[in-house]
Amino acid sequence: MNYLAHALLAGASPDDRIGGVIGDFVKGPLDPLPTGLAPGLAAGVMLHRRIDSFADAHPAFRRSRGRVSAARRRVGGVMVDMFYDHFLARHWAQFSAQALGDFTADTYRMIAAHPGPLPPTFGPVFERMRAHDWLASYRDAAVVALALDRMAETRLRRPNPLAGAGEELLACQAGLEADFFEFLPDALAFARSVIRQRG
Repeated sequence: MNYLAHALLAGASPDDRIGGVIGDFVKGPLDPLPTGLAPGLAAGVMLHRRIDSFADAHPAFRRSRGRVSAARRRVGGVMVDMFYDHFLARHWAQFSAQALGDFTADTYRMIAAHPGPLPPTFGPVFERMRAHDWLASYRDAAVVALALDRMAETRLRRPNPLAGAGEELLACQAGLEADFFEFLPDALAFARSVIRQRG
C-alpha cells in the first residue's frame, strides 16, 4: 500500500494515520523503540507493517503483482501499491464519507501539527507531498506514471525498471481495478480488527 491507502486504513487517530504515512521511513525493529519515536507513532508504524504483510499475502494483491510484466516483476509490489492508490483516489466516495480533498488536508494538518520528531528523511518528502497534494493527485493516471518515473531515479538505489511503468496501469487497468475492489474491503476489515484488538 502507498500513502493514501495507508492513511485511510489507519483510521481517525492522528498517531495511527501519521504512523501509516511515515511507516516506510522507520527502519528496523520497534522494540525497543527507535530513538525519538513516540509509543503512539510506533503503534501506527506497526499497523502500517501489519497491513503491508496482509497485502503481500492477499490473493487479489498477488494477482495484481502477477499482471505486471516479467521485465518489471521485481518491482511489481511498488507498482501495485501506486496503482491501488490511483483506484482508491478515483473511487474515494465508495470508501469514505469525507471528501478526498478534506481528508488529505486533514492528514497534512495532523502531520504538520505533530509535536514530536518525525524521521528526518520524511521531512523533505512531506513538504513536497503537501505542496503538490500527492494524496489526491493519484486520481490522475499521468501523475502515477510520473511518480513511478521519479521513484526510478531517486527512491531506489540500484538500477531498476520502474521508468515507464505507468504504461502497465493503462494496459491492465480493468483487471487491476477488479483486484483492487476485491482487496480493499478486506484490508479495511483487517485494519479495523487490528485497531480494535489493540484496544
